[in-house]
Amino acid sequence: MDGSQRYIGCPNGVVLCVDDIGAGRMKARTYHSYSREAMEVTNMNQFLFGLEDFFNSMRFPFPMVNERTFQDREQAAEIRKGRVKVMSDEELLSKHGYLGTFVIRVQHRQHSSWQGRITWLDKNKTLYFRSVWEMVKMIANALSTVSDDEILEVESWQDE
Repeated sequence: MDGSQRYIGCPNGVVLCVDDIGAGRMKARTYHSYSREAMEVTNMNQFLFGLEDFFNSMRFPFPMVNERTFQDREQAAEIRKGRVKVMSDEELLSKHGYLGTFVIRVQHRQHSSWQGRITWLDKNKTLYFRSVWEMVKMIANALSTVSDDEILEVESWQDE
């Protein structure tokens, strides 16, 4: 591996380490530069909402549509000021999942979704995604090559 895809490259870069998958569940950990503690993930919804909260706390990437909130804006600003990097990119890249490791770089939050790129570190491949759903499908596709189980069970429109 030449290492050309092995970098974080943005302040909101996240490493997803997938350890196990099964019928509608996912056991994984996410890491970012601002905490040494992993965020434990048990399903895709928890992963996506956790990332959304992280991006909101960073205010990066800034959403094109502001969400309505009852949170005190001054309190939220104080939380952001306290963000200090505690892990280097090299430390983040040293984290690995049993089934797969992905670096997620969300560059934009437009049209009520995310746009960016995802790197599958195990294969040293990077793809661009235009929506959260496309990113989820990329992760599921990568993991389905590792295991026969699917992360998501999608209902069929056809009668069985």
